[in-house]
Amino acid sequence: MNNEVIGRTRIFYCNPRASYQKGMIEKNHEFIRYVLPKGTSFNNLLQADIDLMINHINSLRRNSLNWFAPIDIAKFTLDKTVFKKLNLKKIPPNEIQLNKSLLKKN
Repeated sequence: MNNEVIGRTRIFYCNPRASYQKGMIEKNHEFIRYVLPKGTSFNNLLQADIDLMINHINSLRRNSLNWFAPIDIAKFTLDKTVFKKLNLKKIPPNEIQLNKSLLKKN
């Protein structure tokens, strides 16, 4: 039996209140708050709700990515099986919705 540990993931921590250390992710937090404003409970969210919100956020083109969407960049770096397992889907630009009505139930 081999006791060797193989590391697959590296975790980096930022200092609290040091937004300059995590600039790119801060924009994602802002987008999440467009859909789920401060004070909104996350308790009733389903995985499908989170997938939908994240797909909309990751389909938005960013100046910081030379006007590519994060999902476009991911297509170059991630295997298709990762897209399937994480339920990643590109939302057409004219259908991206980053506001409270995105997760409204009918």
